[in-house]
Amino acid sequence: MIADALPADWTFDPGRVLITGANGQLGQRLLASLYGRVPLRALVRSERAAATLRTLAETLAQRAPEVTSPIEVMVGAYDDPEVLARACTGCRAAVHLVGIIKESKSNTFEQAHVATTRTLLEAAQAIPLERCVYLSIVGAAPGHANPCLATKGEAESLLLASSVPATVFQVPMVLGEGDYASAALRARALAKRSFVFRAASLEQPIYAGDVVRATAQALTDADGETRRLALPGPESLSRRALTARAGVVLGTQPRVTSLPIALGMAMAGLFETFSSTPPVTRAMLGVLDHDDASDDRAARDYLRFERTGLDEMLRLVLA
Repeated sequence: MIADALPADWTFDPGRVLITGANGQLGQRLLASLYGRVPLRALVRSERAAATLRTLAETLAQRAPEVTSPIEVMVGAYDDPEVLARACTGCRAAVHLVGIIKESKSNTFEQAHVATTRTLLEAAQAIPLERCVYLSIVGAAPGHANPCLATKGEAESLLLASSVPATVFQVPMVLGEGDYASAALRARALAKRSFVFRAASLEQPIYAGDVVRATAQALTDADGETRRLALPGPESLSRRALTARAGVVLGTQPRVTSLPIALGMAMAGLFETFSSTPPVTRAMLGVLDHDDASDDRAARDYLRFERTGLDEMLRLVLA
C-alpha cells in the first residue's frame, strides 16, 4: 500500500467521494492518499475485491486511528442502476476507474466503458454530484478502429456532454510500484535479450503517484467547468530507449530485438480463434502499441505540482 503525499494546502469539500473500480492499483493508492482528507466510499463488483479493500481499510485505520470516517465498501455491478443510485447517494463527487484493455464474453468493452459510465451519470445527475473524474486512455476517440479506444472515447463523450461537471484525463502507460507494466519493464531490462513488438513504438510513461495526485486535484476543483486533458509523462521515447533507461537504473545493458507488430496481431488472432480466454488480443495489442507523444502544455498549466521525471520514476518502480 502506497499513500502518495498530497499538498497540505489542498482543500477538499467534506462531502463523501465515491470511487468505482477501487480495487485496482490506482484505486487503492487513491484511497490511501485521500484517507483522512475526505470520507470515502468504494464500489467493487465482487466479494473478493471487497475483502481486499476491507483489509486496506483496516491497515489505514491502524496507521491513523484519529480518522473518524472509515472507508465504506460496497459490492455490486457497475452497470446496475439501483446499485449506482445507492452508491452515489450521500456523495459529493465520483472517481470512475472502471476500465479494461482485454474484453471477455462476460465483460465486453461496451459494458465496461460505455454502460458503466452511462449508469453512473444517470445516478450522478439525479443526486446531483458536483464532479466526476474519469481516467481514459491516450488515443481514445468515438469511432476509432480499435474497440477499446472507441468505447473509451464514447464514455468520454457521455461525460463531456453531461450536466455533471467532469474532468477526463487521457493517460498513457502508467508505471507504479508493484504493477504489471513496471514488472514487465523490469523483466525486459534484466534479460540478456528481450523481444518486443515494434521497439520503435513511442512511450510517454507517467508515474502512478502523479496520476493519483492529478485525480485528487480534480476533486478540489470548484469551478463547475468540464475539461478533458492529456496527462502524459514528461518524456516521450521509444520502447527500446525506455528499456535501456531501465537498464541504467538496474545496472544492466539489455539487448532488445524488435518483432513486427503484424506478427503479434497474427498470433493474437490465432489466440482469439482457438481460445475462449486468449492471453492477448488484437485490441489489447493495438492499445499497447500506439505511439504516445502528447503535447503536455495543457497538463502543465493545469497541474499544481511537478510531475515525476523519468529517471526518478524508474528508480521508484524498479527498485
